[in-house]
Amino acid sequence: MVLATRRLNMPALPIQNLRTVAFVGHAGSGKTSLVEALLFAAGATRSLGTVERGSTVCDYDPLERELGHSIKCGITHGAFRGLELHLLDTPGFPDFAGHALPALTAVDMVAVVVDARNGVELQADRMMRAATERGLCRMVIVNKIDAPNVNLSAVVADIRARWGRQCLLLDIPAHNGRDIVELLDHDQGSGDLGSIAEAHRVLVDQLVEEDEALLARFLDTGEDPSPMELHAPFEAALRQGHLVPIVFTSARTAVGVPELLHVIETLAPNPAEGNPPRFERVDGEEISTFPVRPDPAAHVLAHVFRTWYDPYLGKIAAFRMHQGTMKKEHSLLAGDALRPFKAAHLYRLRGKEFDEVDTLVPGEIGAIAKVEELNLFTVIHDHPDEAQLRVAPITMPRPMHGVAVETRKHTDEQRMFEVLHKLEVEDPCVLVERHPTLNETVLLGLGDLHLRILLQRLATRFRLDLTTRPPRVPYRETITRPAEGHCRHKKQTGGAGQFGEVFLRVEPLARGAGFEFVDAVRGGVIPGSFIPAVEKGVRRGLLEGAVAGFPVYDIRVTVYDGKTHAVDGKEVAFFAAGRKAVIQAVQAAEPIVLEPIVAIEVSVEQGLLGQVAAELATRQGHVNGTEQRAAGMATVIGEAPLAELGDFGSRLKSMSGGGGSYLLNPSHYAPVAPGAQTRLAKAWERQEEADA
Repeated sequence: MVLATRRLNMPALPIQNLRTVAFVGHAGSGKTSLVEALLFAAGATRSLGTVERGSTVCDYDPLERELGHSIKCGITHGAFRGLELHLLDTPGFPDFAGHALPALTAVDMVAVVVDARNGVELQADRMMRAATERGLCRMVIVNKIDAPNVNLSAVVADIRARWGRQCLLLDIPAHNGRDIVELLDHDQGSGDLGSIAEAHRVLVDQLVEEDEALLARFLDTGEDPSPMELHAPFEAALRQGHLVPIVFTSARTAVGVPELLHVIETLAPNPAEGNPPRFERVDGEEISTFPVRPDPAAHVLAHVFRTWYDPYLGKIAAFRMHQGTMKKEHSLLAGDALRPFKAAHLYRLRGKEFDEVDTLVPGEIGAIAKVEELNLFTVIHDHPDEAQLRVAPITMPRPMHGVAVETRKHTDEQRMFEVLHKLEVEDPCVLVERHPTLNETVLLGLGDLHLRILLQRLATRFRLDLTTRPPRVPYRETITRPAEGHCRHKKQTGGAGQFGEVFLRVEPLARGAGFEFVDAVRGGVIPGSFIPAVEKGVRRGLLEGAVAGFPVYDIRVTVYDGKTHAVDGKEVAFFAAGRKAVIQAVQAAEPIVLEPIVAIEVSVEQGLLGQVAAELATRQGHVNGTEQRAAGMATVIGEAPLAELGDFGSRLKSMSGGGGSYLLNPSHYAPVAPGAQTRLAKAWERQEEADA
């Protein structure tokens, strides 16, 4: 990759000529192919790439070409009839939600792509709900209408049942899916879904309700407003969520693609027509909404929605411009950082290609290289008054699938941690945990596929030779009743000695309360300068555990008495006394081991519901409910101990022929069975003896 594949010497466009659209949906629904077809139809590319040949603009990563699916948010742009289109192609596997969800913060329109063969699938539903919660303008694209034996009426019914009656046809297939009829311009004839006149009437009736003057005229004369007159009501209906238009395409045959391009051109909101981006001002604990204006003359305001590391350019930050005009060499600020930076180069992106530009205006998506301060959701601005602004948070799934990693060569260990940090920077759903007591580094992701891709990247892109194994389950310990502990630490080996004595009590706290340390010492029997050492010792003792070697949570520790020595009283002595006293107290407080319970969603064919329920039962889990989906699919919602789900992915793959998927989210901690606690305690004892 070179610094810039081409330089664009063109004036900044008015914001009315800008469109930003994110294509979201389930894996295999054809999002990448649809973006490719739109670029080709707009004249932005000279040839039509395909996923099968690995020649699409957005899926340029070697792992994407090998997998045949997107694994990151593809970013591209193209000109069309005086417009500038900024298109985001998001991955459809739930494992890569960390690359899909942030895209919602960067666009004015979300296009939810639905496979005509399968109806509303899991990730399409999740992304639609997330876009709705964000208050974004939305549309539905039913793709692959050329597939054999599709039932478009059933798909539309499924869409409306799941996402509301506001989902209305904007166009309609005709002649067995070979043509598309736009309903705003046509009110006669019949299509593959029935009467064009009836569908036209439903759409127009919905739109005229958005404009009182149009509605009054329509009721008086009975004449339909012109498509031009319906533009403003259409935008209002999109903003209010009163209309979610449904259109039909086949990316493979290009049926419906020109019509979709026309919809984006004439009806998709520009930055001034969409709902304003959600920014907040944080002042201490007070959070207020911050109004954003897409005004090129205002202060610069943008935010980062994707970061990654390029082998030649270093760290890349892709961002959405919301306000002001950003220019090369402009002095900018990152979040609340006080030191300004300058963007030596500004880019628009076309997949892997960088187009250098001189300016960026509200509504555009740009990129900056080699600015380490720019991370996901960092606000870019040019005025100190904006230092406390942030993008309203978007809920991310928590990574729960883990693998323990270790370098084969000890000399690679530091580099491994540096590379793992880069993975965390690139994907908000990647988490690296270091467990010193277990001497274990765990790489966490959203699923087996996610972890497999991450490990492949570590091996091929970063040349790291790692060994992997299942991670230890993150058990916890807690106490069930109050107890007291005492330790006098005394060490005399000639010369200056060590002396520190601590009395403390422990009490259980509510689940999830964590740790609370209380200094109740009176009269200076433990000098105030030694209390921090006592607390450090207490924390160390709780980290080491008292039953099976797991950290102790949900506990209050109160230090109330002790003794020191004028000469031998030292921090190290009070550290040791605090550690030993709290371990003694925990052991006397009837401690128990807790295990993580996770919420699980399993998507399978309806005929497998019984097998999934039985499988969860064998793993000490249970089913809380089921949801029926289109195309014979269903979702099982339940809970299970994380320790029991180690091989659930492979079992589900075998059970469903590879057609099932599942998602884990943390739920709560619960006591393990008494037999399990005994086994864990004995295993810890054996390990302690081996290490002695």
